[in-house]
Amino acid sequence: MKRIVEISELSKDDIPIAGGKGANLGELVSAGFNVPPGFVLTTASYDYFLETSGIEKKVNDLTAGVDVNSESSLQSVSQKIRALFEEMPIADDLVAEVRRSYQKLWKNKKPGLVAVRSSATAEDLPTASFAGQQDTYLNVHSEEDLMEKVRKCWSSLFTPRAISYRVTKGFEHSKVKLAVVVQKMVSSDISGIMFTVDPNSEMPHIIIEAGYGLGEAIVSGKVTPDTYVVDKFHNKIISKKVSKQTWKYVRGKVGDTVKENVPEKDWSVQKMTDEQILALGMIGNDIEVHYDKPMDIEWCMEDGMMYIVQARPVTTLKGKNGGKVSNAKSEPELKKSLKIIAKGLAASPGKAGGAVKMVSEEMNLDVVKKGDIMITTMTSPDMVPAMTRAAAIITDEGGMTCHAAIVARELGIPCIVGTGNITHVVKEGDIVTVDGTTGVVYEGVEEKVVEEPTDKAATLAGRAVPVTGTKVYVNLAIPHKAAEYSKLPVSGVGLMRIEFLFTSYIQEHPCAMIEKGRQQELVDKLADGISIVAKEFYPRPIILRTSDFKTNEYRDMKGGEKFEPNEQNPMIGWRGCSRYVSDSYREAFMQELKAIKKVRDEMGLKNVHVMLPFVRTIDEVRQITEMMRTVGLERNRDFKLYLMAEIPCNIFMADEFSDWCDGFSIGSNDLTQLTMGADRDSDVLGKMGYFDERNEAIKRAIKMLIDAAHKKGRTVGICGQAPSVYPEFSEFLVKVGIDTISLNPDTVVDTISIIASAEQRVLLEAARKNL
Repeated sequence: MKRIVEISELSKDDIPIAGGKGANLGELVSAGFNVPPGFVLTTASYDYFLETSGIEKKVNDLTAGVDVNSESSLQSVSQKIRALFEEMPIADDLVAEVRRSYQKLWKNKKPGLVAVRSSATAEDLPTASFAGQQDTYLNVHSEEDLMEKVRKCWSSLFTPRAISYRVTKGFEHSKVKLAVVVQKMVSSDISGIMFTVDPNSEMPHIIIEAGYGLGEAIVSGKVTPDTYVVDKFHNKIISKKVSKQTWKYVRGKVGDTVKENVPEKDWSVQKMTDEQILALGMIGNDIEVHYDKPMDIEWCMEDGMMYIVQARPVTTLKGKNGGKVSNAKSEPELKKSLKIIAKGLAASPGKAGGAVKMVSEEMNLDVVKKGDIMITTMTSPDMVPAMTRAAAIITDEGGMTCHAAIVARELGIPCIVGTGNITHVVKEGDIVTVDGTTGVVYEGVEEKVVEEPTDKAATLAGRAVPVTGTKVYVNLAIPHKAAEYSKLPVSGVGLMRIEFLFTSYIQEHPCAMIEKGRQQELVDKLADGISIVAKEFYPRPIILRTSDFKTNEYRDMKGGEKFEPNEQNPMIGWRGCSRYVSDSYREAFMQELKAIKKVRDEMGLKNVHVMLPFVRTIDEVRQITEMMRTVGLERNRDFKLYLMAEIPCNIFMADEFSDWCDGFSIGSNDLTQLTMGADRDSDVLGKMGYFDERNEAIKRAIKMLIDAAHKKGRTVGICGQAPSVYPEFSEFLVKVGIDTISLNPDTVVDTISIIASAEQRVLLEAARKNL
């Protein structure tokens, strides 16, 4: 076997000699893609170094004696082995070979900088992922520096994490070897990552992320890149999200990597031209065609020239990961005793464990991978795509109905909010268990948590459930969950929030799109998102709630600052129907209505109905009804209009509101907040018990609404969190005559049984009275 080969001599079948990274780069070169030239020190070079340095036996003895249950033992063994690698000289003949290849790379010109990357032979195994465990060095500036970095790459095969991982996965240390890739360094003006399929929704879109400078800032999540979405079949740009970038990584004066400020005029400028975006998208599509599978690609651009620096299959698509913990460090850590490290409000039930991923709004949220435990001060709508990948969520702030709690319950993942200090208690990479049922965070992970299946809906759908007189629906926000949740024994979707389409699919303020003349694009995207859910549940009804963003949430969207005022209390500010009847937002709401019309008429999905949020006055409903009529949406036997009942005036004037709708859906979160004067996001009031839908005042309000609506022949349902959080609340609702109950997916089956039991008790009590 050659000790050194040029990248162009390799193919994807050469993983045993060149590692995953080296083999894939060779495959790209042979397929005609533009890859920075270079060479690979094969695993034969690694073996030769072990043999000629005489350290192989010492390495084997040290690894044989390591105690993987002891962090100190792992650290000690790792330091000793790495010291052996980095202190022992490389054989003269191998050094000479490397120098010849290095000089050949520059074709007798003055040598420049190179990138030195580890490429492990076990990187692409289906049973384990070694990727990212070894070292990479950029801007290596001399032959001496190159040889030092080669040794460091070899020694990185014996980091504490790598040693532990191999032991727990059953790999012999001697069987996993390391090749080293040496390539000409590209001094990137712009760089980034590209997926040839949307890793969240799995829609056939190319996702491109781009930032200034070297790509390490993006890969590490230290900057938020621009995000461009390209329709791969029609090669057109679907959406662009331009992010602010104030600094970048660049080549330093002595060949090191340094931070450099971006000129202020370029902070919020689109990083790539539209032509460059489309050209890169075509390259990504060609790479996917060549590999015949969706690909995760790293790229960079210098002086207008595009380079591909890495390509690997996307491994996070549905069905690829069968457990809740995809990033757990090692089996020994899973066996640690579970010590309580934090407590908070139990916001979404269930238990999951894994590696901590610290998240903030300004960072690139793609760093959150499937199975991570997402920890942040508080979530925002922009974080929804990352939340869909998390195994569990923990926040410093928030109450039982904050954004994190609501989304987590709909995703069916554990969530604890209002811990007060979780971001200071744990650090990146720590292994924890999240018990969303009790609100407790533990150190370490129970082994059984790892085996928990991810497709809860399929499991739940397989359980037998009793028949109920009360119709049971499901709450749904994330469109790509529709196929999973449609398996549940429900009568339809009782609450689909359209605003989640804005944050995770459109990612731009609607008024900003309208200002640029992109109304039809907005309509088409909304219609596509709505149709995903409507098709999966057809012919069961979908009750679509029109947008209910608060001003602070809309301001954070691309282009939002221009159109959104600053409000001291957005929760009771310009939201819901008050937006629709405002001159400054009316046109945006009309696009929502046109999208609904398109779904019903052009796509034939007549199971979509409309629900209006935060209705304050009869006049609002009158104006909105006329707006709906102008686009062809009028109440009839096949199209229903519902109103959210979440403000006390909806209760007091239920008789009058009934004349303008087909029914009501109780928003128990806002109704409780506004009746009790208790901020729903206050963890302090939540812990003190002020925010509780079971309060007698809330129960009386609900009964008043049901009695008034039934007199007018209108239905009343509930789509708030209460029935999902408090099973006994469902029994109360049955007793006062609720018509429908819409639940979070993870609580559907258990709550149906509670509803059935409550209905039986009501019938028995009635029978006793008659007797």
